[in-house]
Amino acid sequence: MRDVIWDRPERAAKGPAPSRSRQQIAAVAVTLADAEGIEAVSMRKVAAALGVGTTSLYGYVDSKDELYDLMVDWVEAEDGPPPPPSGDSRADLTRLANRIRGSILRHPWMAGVTAGRPNFGPNSLAWVEFGLAAMDGLGLTLDEMLIASDVLQAFVRGFALRELAEQQALRRTGLTAGEWGRTLGPYLKSVEKSGRYPWFTRIVQDARVPHAENRQELVFATGLGRILDSLLPEPTQPVTRRRTENTD
Repeated sequence: MRDVIWDRPERAAKGPAPSRSRQQIAAVAVTLADAEGIEAVSMRKVAAALGVGTTSLYGYVDSKDELYDLMVDWVEAEDGPPPPPSGDSRADLTRLANRIRGSILRHPWMAGVTAGRPNFGPNSLAWVEFGLAAMDGLGLTLDEMLIASDVLQAFVRGFALRELAEQQALRRTGLTAGEWGRTLGPYLKSVEKSGRYPWFTRIVQDARVPHAENRQELVFATGLGRILDSLLPEPTQPVTRRRTENTD
């Protein structure tokens, strides 16, 4: 078994230079996945788009999983490298969450691929480092930092998937969100009159969020705030770094 792709040089020490770069391979595969879905990404299709033989492509990547690794790391570089930590943990983690959400909305296949296994490419690791560094000094153990990172990403991934599913549902109906709401109107009136669902009726009548033009942004920001409230220590707490080693 060969080393992981990140441990192999892109260009061998001897021999001719490769005719294609990893960046080129990743860009072609990302374009294909964006247009046709991740299921459409195959070594054969990527090789054809690059103008090389399928066998030649295996000289660059050993498997489809390695191709996915290149794709994810390519996307992770889209917004540029992470900035230095600002010292404001909440602001930095909010920035990270918004970046993850944006990547998934631009590339829907990212949600499933990144959930499958961690990516250790240089761009991916740079953002992982940014997220962990954002929690430095909060008094969290390494395990608590890791769990907080996983919980945050799970929330963002799940929220973005729901957004994408809603967009797909609207496309299937051929209606805008407003048109779909007006279509539901008569039925919701009958639900209210039945008296069987008092809490749902109160939501329909009095809740502001379902009718807000920026509903997705409002729900995401509020939900993210609640997640960060639960993950980060209270600002008034004295901050101490707890050792992760057993000192017994």
